[in-house]
Amino acid sequence: MHQNEDETFVILTGTCKFWLEGEEFTAGAGESVFIPRGKEHTFKVTNDGPCRHLVILTPGGFEGFFADMAAGQFRIPEDMPAIEESATRHNMAFTGPPLD
Repeated sequence: MHQNEDETFVILTGTCKFWLEGEEFTAGAGESVFIPRGKEHTFKVTNDGPCRHLVILTPGGFEGFFADMAAGQFRIPEDMPAIEESATRHNMAFTGPPLD
């Protein structure tokens, strides 16, 4: 959950399953999903091929989280302590289990 940023996913290829505040839905190529700040959410790629998507976070400032992930080459679930530490510094919290 992002405390300070709204998040928009623009799906370019593939399909993702989203969970937003208790509601599950899918989005495919050409579709967009808007997630307001402060709302619990997660997503998962649902097909065998890659899902390429553009993620827009506004206002800026959250890009430091992604820089941390790239620098550490972190993986879920193996590196969750380091991921959660970075998330905390960037005003984000992991609030539930991933989608199955």
